[in-house]
Amino acid sequence: MEIQLQELIEQIKKDGVCAAEEKSAAIINEAEATAARIIAEARAEADKMIADAKAENAKTVKSGEDALRQAGRNLLISFRESVAKELNALVSKNVNAVYSSADFAGLIENAVANWAGKPEADDLAVILNSADLAKMENTLLCALKAKLGEGVTLKANDRMDGGFRIAVNNGAVYYDYSAEAVTELLSAYLSPRVTALLKEAE
Repeated sequence: MEIQLQELIEQIKKDGVCAAEEKSAAIINEAEATAARIIAEARAEADKMIADAKAENAKTVKSGEDALRQAGRNLLISFRESVAKELNALVSKNVNAVYSSADFAGLIENAVANWAGKPEADDLAVILNSADLAKMENTLLCALKAKLGEGVTLKANDRMDGGFRIAVNNGAVYYDYSAEAVTELLSAYLSPRVTALLKEAE
């Protein structure tokens, strides 16, 4: 009887230990699975944060590069506009200098003589501003009559800053040699060449 009791105790101990070991193994397995899941989630979150940071960094770098390129373009445009403005002022200054020199009357005489030879040029008139007309009227009219005879008249137009216009056929057609028109023409001719020089310098 005592032997049977001892065997029963041994069996109970053995069953208890097995149950405890199984429970312990289940707890360990569950803990390991939970730890693996937490580590995987942490890794995924870290990878996402790194990828987001890289994307944000690339976006910031591209934005900075784009802003730098745009600033460079704006600076170049501003510089070209400044050069064009200076060129226009320089051309205007030189045109006005020629138109206020002693050679101005000679320019008018030559231009009128060239137009007078054309069959379509009838009833020529030279248009000047009042100040230039007052200064040159007598000498210019005498010179034109000596070269061309009758048929040339001088007229005033105070809307002109300088230079002259030639009107033919009772004012039906104008040939504009005003300071403004000549400056615009020369600037338009020179600007593409200056632009090309600036591009070569880039």
